[in-house]
Amino acid sequence: MTASRSLSNPGVVAQETIEKVRKAVEATGYIPNLVAGGFKSKRSLLIAGLVPAVSVAQFLPTLQSMTQVLDRAGYQLILGQSGYDHSREEPLLHTMIGRRPDGIIITGLVHSAAARARLQKVGIPVVETWDLTDHPVDMVVGFSHIKVGSAIAGFFLARGYKHLAIATGDDHRGALRREGFLAACGREVPTAMVPAPSSMELGRRALSEVLAQDPRVEAIYCSSDQLAQGVMAEALARGLRVPGDLAVCGFGNADFAAHSQPSLTTVDVDGAGIGKLAAEMIIARCNDQPISKSIVDVGFQIVERQSTAAPG
Repeated sequence: MTASRSLSNPGVVAQETIEKVRKAVEATGYIPNLVAGGFKSKRSLLIAGLVPAVSVAQFLPTLQSMTQVLDRAGYQLILGQSGYDHSREEPLLHTMIGRRPDGIIITGLVHSAAARARLQKVGIPVVETWDLTDHPVDMVVGFSHIKVGSAIAGFFLARGYKHLAIATGDDHRGALRREGFLAACGREVPTAMVPAPSSMELGRRALSEVLAQDPRVEAIYCSSDQLAQGVMAEALARGLRVPGDLAVCGFGNADFAAHSQPSLTTVDVDGAGIGKLAAEMIIARCNDQPISKSIVDVGFQIVERQSTAAPG
């Protein structure tokens, strides 16, 4: 008991005793059993995070800021990857719940009705991110992908482009942006759909597919900056000028977007802000503190650069 107090509440133990315990810890390599401590406190100090893939660049600022905020509050983040496969969502969440985390932060929305019901039943604080809904499992921090797609189409149309196209990943959020894009256009447009997560290689393939559908395409929206980078590379290989012959817009505002040649017009989302807010909301709920809003729309903005310009 004295050793335990020396480690967990040293203020009530004599300094000489603390020093003896410290030397014993160093000699034996002892590490406190946090699982056992969790049984007593009913807290694991673990936050589970579910992401499609840790390799996707646009999610990295979210993970970094989330980790920093949680760490300062004494929590550790453990990650699981769904791989853009909705069928993996329910068993992965089931496994996470079995670890008894104090909260769960999910990239995207929970699509499985069974998983939603289970999360609500166990009462663990949950924040869904990078999307928006009026009916979250618990809390949500994100933005409307339909509005993003609509805004990009409006951006192209306002600049006089008539022959538009889409290169998109086959994930749910990419599909929502395509839906918004087509609604703003009022018609179908040539579309290349590639498996998520997208890449430069898939971007090159996507442009080839789009041009095969309509060689008159003069502006293309890409569901990620990596995909847009591949589209620009394929355009260069075909002798097409960007933006002279083809305007390109990406999504995510990756770190290379401002420094590519030409620089890439893209959609900027405050990913770091999403991570910070999600972590703060989870921490507040874990400490039985009120939150101001359970639904937070962080919005987005189109960052116009060299890869788009008026036709001609």
